[in-house]
Amino acid sequence: MTVELTPWRRPGPSPEQRRTDVLVGVAVTAGALLNLTLVNSTGLFALGPPPGWPEQVFWTVACTLPLALRRRFPATVAIVISVAFVAAQQRHSPEQMVTSAALYAAVYAVGAWSADRALARRVRIGIIAAMFGWLAISSVVSTTNLPPDVFPNASGPLEPLLAGIVSTVLLNVLFFGFAYLFGDTAWISARRQHQLEVQAEELRRSQAEAAQAAVMGERVRIARELHDVVAHHVSVMGVQAAATRRVLDRDPGKARTMLSAVEQSARTAVDELRRMLNLLRAVDPGGDERPGGAGVDRVADLVANARDAGLDASFGVYGEPVPLPDSLSQAAYRIIQEAITNTLKHAGATQVDVRIRYHATELEIDVADDGRGAPRSAGVGLGLIGMRERVTAHDGTLTTDARPTGGFRVRARFPLVRVTA
Repeated sequence: MTVELTPWRRPGPSPEQRRTDVLVGVAVTAGALLNLTLVNSTGLFALGPPPGWPEQVFWTVACTLPLALRRRFPATVAIVISVAFVAAQQRHSPEQMVTSAALYAAVYAVGAWSADRALARRVRIGIIAAMFGWLAISSVVSTTNLPPDVFPNASGPLEPLLAGIVSTVLLNVLFFGFAYLFGDTAWISARRQHQLEVQAEELRRSQAEAAQAAVMGERVRIARELHDVVAHHVSVMGVQAAATRRVLDRDPGKARTMLSAVEQSARTAVDELRRMLNLLRAVDPGGDERPGGAGVDRVADLVANARDAGLDASFGVYGEPVPLPDSLSQAAYRIIQEAITNTLKHAGATQVDVRIRYHATELEIDVADDGRGAPRSAGVGLGLIGMRERVTAHDGTLTTDARPTGGFRVRARFPLVRVTA
């Protein structure tokens, strides 16, 4: 999945980030003022005699406090701090350590947060060019009238003045180079994060659509099976009614028995029709013509097929089997079929145990294996969706979870509706 990111513009800072910037700007300014006090206390003024204390404070604040807005107005802040930094150096303001860090942070912020990438490049290149131009001019001016014994302890192979210039240039190349590079890296990282979020949202939407399609397809398939059941009962009712009409006068007792059968078939048909209408929500686009007549009486065949596929498969029926509505029998069969399919395809299991339990008021289906755990059917659990739809159609409950001893278990419980055989 490819997402076009060329026109992407990084969103501005959040309210929380803005508050953080203000706190950082104030803290950096306070640290710079503290360092200014310490430098004045030591009396070590590397740039020469400093200006008065109020001017020193002014230049220190001008170089650091704008950081409070560095993510909202990165280009403006970088230009302001750069100008203030050069002016402070020209005025021999003694605070250099914290203000240099502030200049680095300002150049970095332009690369990391500027929405206009062309402007970000121009501002940073302009600042760096101006800094090196000022450095060249100040170096020429400061070295014009140097006394010959200014480097009394020099012992290297290079001229002391040349070595000092090269060292200063290399230091500034590293300083501004890293600020430029890390700023771009931060912006690229933010863009990639945006890409991942967009892709994740598209994936979630795709999974939701696939799950919805699976639900609709399964509902149509179930409804088609229920249609067969209803059609069967209606046909039986017609045959029974015709037979009742023929024997009504000759054998009223037998006619009453037949009418009872018609009544039972009618109730079953109405119940199945209700389920079908509740489930049928969309037209089936797939035209799936698979027969839906298999029921619990065919579960033994499923287990035998699993055994032929290499599983150690066991099957047990517990309780007293009773006749089931066709739709319920088919739902139980389909759930067992899907559970065994998941075991064969995804679980890496060696054993599967299928149990059907007839309780007093419910039918329980239990399929357990010794595989890896939760199945990964179709990546979004489409098989489990089908199981859940079938159980819901019969007002039952479905439990799918890992077994404490290893493997996976599917357990479905249906309210037991007895029918007359």
